[in-house]
Amino acid sequence: MSSLPARDFTNPRAKHGFQGRTCSVTGVGAYVPERVVTNADLEKFVDTTDEWITSRTGIKARRIAADNEFCSDLAAKAAERAMAQAGVTADQIDLIIVATITPDMPFPSTACLVQHKIGAKRAAAFDLEAACSGFIYALEVGQQFIMSRTSECVLVIGAEKLSSIIDWKDRTTCVLFGDGAGAAVLQHRPDSHGLLTACMGADGGKGGLLSQPGGGCRFPATHESVDQRLHFLKMDGKEVFKSAVNAMCTAAREALTRCELTVSQIKCVIPHQANQRIIDAVAERLKATPEQMFVNLDKYGNTSAASVAIALDEAVSTGKLQRGDLVLLVVFGAGLTWGAAVIEW
Repeated sequence: MSSLPARDFTNPRAKHGFQGRTCSVTGVGAYVPERVVTNADLEKFVDTTDEWITSRTGIKARRIAADNEFCSDLAAKAAERAMAQAGVTADQIDLIIVATITPDMPFPSTACLVQHKIGAKRAAAFDLEAACSGFIYALEVGQQFIMSRTSECVLVIGAEKLSSIIDWKDRTTCVLFGDGAGAAVLQHRPDSHGLLTACMGADGGKGGLLSQPGGGCRFPATHESVDQRLHFLKMDGKEVFKSAVNAMCTAAREALTRCELTVSQIKCVIPHQANQRIIDAVAERLKATPEQMFVNLDKYGNTSAASVAIALDEAVSTGKLQRGDLVLLVVFGAGLTWGAAVIEW
């Protein structure tokens, strides 16, 4: 660790004597389906208006996957773009982690399906489920494999086909969500501190605020469960809003404190793209400027585990992030789960 360049922040792992390798994001990629569904499109079959959706959420459009396009398809396309940017081939991938709440099927894992689609025959593969927090959870898990030298190259993907679990008769939720995937390649890069810290948390006592009740062993698929629409996403929006802002701010502050940073030293803050009001409240409490906040919510809606991954890719592709910049990712999702990560790009 002593060979790394000195920077005006603290690497928490080195500070506490950890001797493992650093882990950097060496490539990112994203994919969203071609079909764009605007608020005006929704007005044709949902009792809502563009003004209502925009004023309450900030969302103007979302991408919806085709009927024959599945979570693994979205994930594989994002993965291939991340691999291309990182300059790695499929046979170099040691591990694939897919964060999703909309897998192609309960088993096998979507990660195994992605492994086959991208030709990564050497890679181990598994799914991780932490809802909208999934990408940060997966980053931290993937990092452990790099730092411990168990793996040399880990592919982390956040992917969702949320349109498959949305109740299009529930106007309070169906307007919020979209489909897409984002991916990151993790490797050790000797001249970078990489992922400095990741803070994660959960409160299962509030799990009922945001859930898909049907489909598991509690409510397996029956005529009754289908009639009761239990296989669709359910959400208590007001309570989720309150919990989201508090949890995201707490996680972000903890991550910054661990690195002995202030938010003014962060080049780019990428929050979970769930609701513009949540993003604005988080920015205000953290005292982050509008220029620091990266938002693409208006184009894609809430893509759950794919959200910050898609935004991270866009921040890189548009030049918002340059090598050596500090980026703060902060998320919140069903579980309830939350997390924040600080990365030296």
